[in-house]
Amino acid sequence: MTNRVINLPIDAAALPEAWRSRVVGRVGPCAIKIIRMDEAGIDWEDHPDYEEALYVLDGRMELEIPGERIVCGPGDLYVVPAGVPHRVLPGSHGLLLLIDR
Repeated sequence: MTNRVINLPIDAAALPEAWRSRVVGRVGPCAIKIIRMDEAGIDWEDHPDYEEALYVLDGRMELEIPGERIVCGPGDLYVVPAGVPHRVLPGSHGLLLLIDR
């Protein structure tokens, strides 16, 4: 990875399809990724060994974890605890910054 200024909206627009993340940087063991969300949402997943930070840069993300629905807009950050199943509900859209391993 080269040193460069990263313009997240431009990099996200260049992604070949929605929900395909791209690593734009690393801090220690963590990967910083961008994801272009679309209305389709994503199915259940969990990461047993690490937390995952989801920061909405633009748009709206509706996240479901067992027993709870979380709605995030621009500037909102949600940290999914390690091992907690979660999914992004249909209707979510925009640009997401994701930090994980």
